[in-house]
Formats: sequence, C-alpha cells, structure tokens
Amino acid sequence: MDAKSHLTSITHEFFVARDQDLGGSGKRRLADGRVAAILAAPWRGRPALESRAGCPRHTESSIAIGIACFVVIASILALGVPAFASESPQQVRKELGVTVSVFGKMPAGRDVTIFELTNANGLRARVMEYGAILVSLEVPDRDGKLGDIALGFDDFESYLKRNPMFGSTVGRYANRIADASFKLDGVEYRITKNSGKNHIHGGNDKRFDRVLWTGYPYKTDAEAGVRFTHLSLNGEEGFPGNLDCIVTYALTNRNELRITYSATTDKPTIVNFTNHSYFNLAGAGNGDVLDHEVTISAPWYTPAGEGLIPTGEIRSVAGTPLDFTQPHKIGERIAELTDTRGYDHNYVLKSSYGEPALAARVYEPMSGRVMEVTTTQPGVQLYTANGMKSVKGKAGKVYNDHAAFCLETQHFPDSPNKPHFPSTVLRPGQTYLTTSTFAFTTK
Repeated sequence: MDAKSHLTSITHEFFVARDQDLGGSGKRRLADGRVAAILAAPWRGRPALESRAGCPRHTESSIAIGIACFVVIASILALGVPAFASESPQQVRKELGVTVSVFGKMPAGRDVTIFELTNANGLRARVMEYGAILVSLEVPDRDGKLGDIALGFDDFESYLKRNPMFGSTVGRYANRIADASFKLDGVEYRITKNSGKNHIHGGNDKRFDRVLWTGYPYKTDAEAGVRFTHLSLNGEEGFPGNLDCIVTYALTNRNELRITYSATTDKPTIVNFTNHSYFNLAGAGNGDVLDHEVTISAPWYTPAGEGLIPTGEIRSVAGTPLDFTQPHKIGERIAELTDTRGYDHNYVLKSSYGEPALAARVYEPMSGRVMEVTTTQPGVQLYTANGMKSVKGKAGKVYNDHAAFCLETQHFPDSPNKPHFPSTVLRPGQTYLTTSTFAFTTK
C-alpha cells in the first residue's frame, strides 16, 4: 500500500470513541470494543466530569463533586490500604507498588506530589503532578543493575525554572501548527504564537507541562499506576472548549510503562497529546546517544519546510538518512541532516492506528538495554536533543548535544491545516483515546 492509500484507509472512529447513555444511567460505553481494550482494566471513566452534547458546561461545584466521587470509588475499587502502607525497599521490589511523597511546592504554596511506581523486577518510575511529568525511569541492564534512563532534574525548582520539557506531558496540541491558527467548522481560531509565527507544544503558561495536575494512585494485580486529571478551560492558549483530560501512567511486571491519554470536550476542538521524555539507555548523563541502534516501523515521513512546518507531502524514507526500517546507529548518518542539526522528523507509521502496534525499537550495546515503543497513534517524532548545551541535570551531570533521544508518539504536525492528514478534531460526545507503551528487555 502506498502512503496516500494508507492515510485514506484510516477511519476517524479509531481516533475517538462515542459516548452513549445506557438506559439513561449516565454511564459511558465506548462504541468500539477494540478501542475500549486500550484502557487499563480498573478504569471506568468519570461520568460526573464528562462533557456531553446538550449538557450544561462545567461548574466548580460539579467538578468538585465529580473529583470527590472519583477519589472515593478509586480508593475502594483499586487502591486499598495495603498499597500505601510503609514498605521497605526490599518489599517494594518484590511486588507491584505505589509510594507517595511531596516533591516540592508551587509558588502559591501548594504541595506537588510525586508517585513512585515499582514492579517485581525492580523497575521504578517516578511521576509528579506538575506537568504530569515522568521524572525518572530506572531500568535493569543486562547484568541486572538499575540505571535511570530519563533525563531530568533532582529538584523541583529546576522543573519550574529551566525544563526543556524533560518527561513532560504535552498538550493541548503536541508539535507545530502553522501561523498559530486553524479553522474548524468555518471558525478561525488564533492560538498562542510561541515558535516564531507558529505554535508548538500547547503554548505558554497553560500548556500541559506547566500546570498542576491532580494525581490518583492505584494498584491492581496486573499493574501499579497513577491517573492525573486536569480541566483545560475554554480559550486557554486560544483553544476552544473545556477539555477534561486524564493521563494514566501504569507499570506492569512485564517491564512495560504504559501511558494512556483520554479527553472529552463540550465544544468542537483539536487534540494531540504526547510524552516528551528524553531517553539515554546507557543512563542519563552518560554521554551521547549516537551509538544507540534504532529501528522505526515507518516507510514514510512528512517533509517539513520553514519552521519545521510540514509541506503536506508524504514521502518515502528510502535512500535517505531517515530510513530506519532496518537498524541503524543514530550517529551513522546524522551529519547529513544539516538543516535540523540532527533528527527532528515526523514518521508515518505503517500500521493502521487505533490498534497498538510496534512503532520503534532502540538498542544500546554497552548496557544491553532494549526499548520497544508501541502506540495507537499514526506517527512518531524522532528527536535527538539537537543543540542542547550545558544543561545541568541529575547528580550534577551535564547534558549536551545529542545527550538523548525522544520518540514522541503523535498525530502529525499541522494536521488541523492539512485535511488529508489523520484528523485531530474532537467533538462533544466523543472521547479522545490513545495509548503508548514503553517496554524494556536486554540482550
């Protein structure tokens, strides 16, 4: 199948699932069972917080009631007291677990909670409420030694003052929108310009990595996790609609970190979430990633022009430095990419999105660590920390050019202005729902 046929075969139903009332009960049912399977088993939605066509807009009281109900139900069904009892490090490593602590304070004085997820194999992930950020991810090497592979900071203040989106949840719209504007149903919307004349990664103060989410930890027999909730108000950064968001991090005993994104709206809008973690499988701060071997399940990419805005063409990667359909080291051909000084390209995945499929595999030969990324999204952005200079990170280590790689699963940049790209439109009565999984092995 060629690129054009591939794109036109994608149905919008894979991108959203419609809400339906069951006999007036107000409970939500996802229309497509294949999409419903993406969700973690314990999650049954938040009826009190959902937007439905014809219903009143959110109010502060309804939000408070809904969140209170959610916390009570989650505590009864998923958490349980044993999940948060005091445990020694040895006990935590023997089973799935969640521990909770304070990581810092917002300028206004509110505590910022950090959640540590652990599995039976020793893998540990730490995620915090500010920005729904992945702070650290400790993964065993071939000798069983844990190493933190996620770039970041040891202290909360650094995330407030100088974070280049380490570990960040990105939204409302990840990547770029040309001229910081788009039309939807005949209405033109002007959104925040924060990349020259263009928009990138959700804007400024109200973009998702700069707001305080509310985290609800849980534990089941299958996974330990935390669900972050946030209500992005109509008009923030110029986007239409009150957007009710949930981001769930879940860690399994199969050494998988799964991130699920869900959102509903009370007004037609556009949505494109991703995670912007910077990875170095040799360990954060241990040199560059040029010797990492990468495979990407993508025969095409979206060429970009000025400002890295896609031209609208879908082009084959064959015969270019972008071809990772077979394993190549990141540094093998990177010098050929003079315009971007490295990789910063959106790949068109060969699988039909909506079903989880392999997007990329990365192998680091010294540690033996292997990371596989699966996603329900149609694209993935490979970024290699181009031009990073003298960023002081964890344990005093300094991050420089190509100190990490990002694999940002996503819809394509500037999709709202490219009608032949997979749609990012979300309407009342629909649920935005995507998932991406980062799985770790060694060889």
